[in-house]
Amino acid sequence: MKVLVIGGGAREHALCRSLSLDSDVNALYCAPGNAGIAEVAELRPVDPLDGEAVARLATELRADLVVVGPEAPLVAGVADAVRAVGIPVFGPSGEAAQLEGSKAFAKDVMAAAGVPTARSYVCTTPEEVDEALDAFGAPYVVKDDGLAAGKGVVVTDDRAAARAHALGCDRVVIEEFLDGPEVSLFAITDGVTVLPLQPAQDFKRALDGDAGPNTGGMGAYSPLPWADPKLVDEVMASVLQPTVDELRHRGTPFSGLLYAGLAITSRGTRVIEFNARFGDPETQVVLARLRTPLASVLLGSANGTLDTLPPLSWREDAAVTVVIASHNYPETPRTGDPITGLAEVAELDAPYAYVLHAGTRTEGDAVVSAGGRVLSVTATGSDLAEARDRAYKAVARIGLDGSQYRTDIAAKAADQR
Repeated sequence: MKVLVIGGGAREHALCRSLSLDSDVNALYCAPGNAGIAEVAELRPVDPLDGEAVARLATELRADLVVVGPEAPLVAGVADAVRAVGIPVFGPSGEAAQLEGSKAFAKDVMAAAGVPTARSYVCTTPEEVDEALDAFGAPYVVKDDGLAAGKGVVVTDDRAAARAHALGCDRVVIEEFLDGPEVSLFAITDGVTVLPLQPAQDFKRALDGDAGPNTGGMGAYSPLPWADPKLVDEVMASVLQPTVDELRHRGTPFSGLLYAGLAITSRGTRVIEFNARFGDPETQVVLARLRTPLASVLLGSANGTLDTLPPLSWREDAAVTVVIASHNYPETPRTGDPITGLAEVAELDAPYAYVLHAGTRTEGDAVVSAGGRVLSVTATGSDLAEARDRAYKAVARIGLDGSQYRTDIAAKAADQR
């Protein structure tokens, strides 16, 4: 099978790494990719948002499957352009991707499907914003209706800050605060059959102790030893399958990766948001635990044949990912700094720890930073404590001037707290 992956972050590196280990894949391409992905896939230049260019590239490569990684190309309809030339693609249509592209649309789908979620208001005027903020009170939860790279949400006790964020958006969703820990649960679907993956937890805040600004994610771990063993079955029945069924009934079938961001509240499990693609950095730990070859599952989603596949198989190992970010991330991250220690991790820590590239590029023989989140250091172990220890030992080998990372990823879970 020839596979083309679209994107260039750590999520795409994780996907390419898993696909490169799949015996069904005899040719692997990534466009545009990054310095790390180049070690496992052949890179090709393309604008990920240009559907026609992606379709042309897939045709030239005679790809048997195209995997669209990021949300922006999906919302832009890149998967539609690839399907139009007759090539199977993993990822929803532009219309179905509005489940992530518009939080208001997602709320409407959830209401119709009976999916448990926070009460909310959609606001477009200052008067509506004020009314919604007053209705819910602090902590205030304000979400940009559109795509914002995981940073369009403000949760604060400061009414003025919440109001300022709301007024800076064209349209916002203001909702009640959901207490309790958050969980990410992915499911692969062909629009009818839904295959849930293993749950993970990520860390959105920039600093230890969940302090600092929201980011795209500073780390993740899986499994969740504190979670109810029935959680996946519960979410399948109350969230994932009803959502897929509702979209199909609307004439907007959703195939690809359905990501449910959940809050385990005192009143039960509630959906915080949906995403229409693999999440980053949760993908790094979930795929590290997946034993089933990935290509056949993604192709089954694209071809509508998931119901013919055997159940997914998982490793018992735990996995932890720690994100190394550039100086001053997430505000104005510095780029162009040399990265050292990558060869040492590959030589000394493999196969239990490895580095997935996010924002990197090559300059001559050097690898340098090229974005806010630069690397995802991922490790596995017999339990979270061992995986965590291995991840941080590998992190310590990496040199990146001015870089930052959280030191508490999976700490409480590893201590059974």
